[in-house]
Amino acid sequence: MNLPELSALELRRLIGSKKISPVELMDACIARIEKYNPAINAITATDFERARVTAKQAEAAVMRGDKLGLLHGLPLGVKDLQDTKDLLTTYGNIGLRGNIPAQDNSLVARLRAAGAIVTAKTNVPDMGAGANSRNAVWGATGNPFNPSLNAGGSSGGSAAALATDLLPICTGSDTGGSLRIPAAMCGVVGMRPSPGTVPNDGRALGWSVISVLGPMGRTVTDTAFLMGGSIGRDPMDPLAYPVDGSTIWPMRHVDLSNLRIGYTEDFGVCIVGDEYRRVFRQRMQEIAPMVDCCEPVDLNFAEADRAFDILRAENFVAAFAETWRKNPEMLGPNIRANMDIAAAITLADRAWAHLEQSRIMRAFAAATEKYDLILSPVVPLTPFPWTELYAAKVDKHEMKNYYHWLGLTYVVTLATNPTIALPCGKDEHGMPFGLQVSGRLYEDGKLMAAAHALEQAFSADPQLCRAKPDMSALTMARPELKSIVTHPPIYDAPPSKTGAPPGVV
Repeated sequence: MNLPELSALELRRLIGSKKISPVELMDACIARIEKYNPAINAITATDFERARVTAKQAEAAVMRGDKLGLLHGLPLGVKDLQDTKDLLTTYGNIGLRGNIPAQDNSLVARLRAAGAIVTAKTNVPDMGAGANSRNAVWGATGNPFNPSLNAGGSSGGSAAALATDLLPICTGSDTGGSLRIPAAMCGVVGMRPSPGTVPNDGRALGWSVISVLGPMGRTVTDTAFLMGGSIGRDPMDPLAYPVDGSTIWPMRHVDLSNLRIGYTEDFGVCIVGDEYRRVFRQRMQEIAPMVDCCEPVDLNFAEADRAFDILRAENFVAAFAETWRKNPEMLGPNIRANMDIAAAITLADRAWAHLEQSRIMRAFAAATEKYDLILSPVVPLTPFPWTELYAAKVDKHEMKNYYHWLGLTYVVTLATNPTIALPCGKDEHGMPFGLQVSGRLYEDGKLMAAAHALEQAFSADPQLCRAKPDMSALTMARPELKSIVTHPPIYDAPPSKTGAPPGVV
């Protein structure tokens, strides 16, 4: 029995029934990280010594017959934008190479309380800006299907770690697609919850619905399982609300044949490559016989790009304005690009953007009254080399900035609906292909249950089932993934125990 390859739910069942020890599982995950991580560079700071101690305590609790938490004994990977008490948290920024937070962020604290064991941090872009998980502290994360290609971002390290079974559960976060994009590129599941479902005490703008925290897993079941340990009230998050946990976990049964699905290739505005349009159309043809209805839906969000530019820039100003004034050299090119956009924005622009977001939300809400799910591609093209900071072109279309190619996901961000990246076979280059499956606002449990029904149908079809990387091809270390750390640091900061500024992803 190769423990790291078992599902998180099965591992928790085996721990609870005393058939495996949390110590045994932790040792197996650490050994797998040490063997395979050099090939993809998904894991950054590690906490193996403390994790082993915690695993022994978890084992003792099982043997005493204590009441166990939902995630008891499961090794956890934490995205390196999320503070972990006494564990290096760099945000992928060289100015924070010595940052050791004094406390966990709200999500990490909640998952520890549910019994998960923080084992390691996972790689991100510098300050989470962008969808290519590379930075000057840890280097780049390579895609498990081809380490020369990028793993997406900003939760790229978490996605790659899950795809290679280094850890059973990992955290993520999402502003413009940071949970969904790497999940699609690596062939795993990433869930962007409705705002306030997973409390977030680190959001600079407390009332903003743009940025959320969320779970990642290899399957919808594991993702929903982790979500079950993530929800709850938090007085430091004004958007957090008392979620009925029974609507999240355990998942309810959904009859796939009763689902009504609307789909769109581009929301009337997004640039999508010809290949991905072809693959998406094929998937819709294959799904149609499985459900009650599967038909195009007319969603024309022509002003979404401008609205997202403004709202994203607003969030970046809130998070980084002080650093921009005092230590601009600490900020990477992607963050500086957002600050440049912000410099030209007026109060009238901000008012317009909020009005446009409201229009998009209401149009999306109307569509989800007619359909149970809205389906779209997650990304517009196959993974590109990690050496390219972002996709400058999609087919012949020039991108206007480093995140323009992420329009498929940030349109749904503007709508604020819960959405999940669901693996659905491979693209024409043999890389994972993901569907973006969106549901009704605040009906996250129903969305995951419906996505699970689709996932079960896909699993029986070799063309649609989740793709898995060839682990035999990942036994060679890839030093080039860390090569971008060799240049001299731009900015040095002394070790800190106070935590980092809130990041934007």
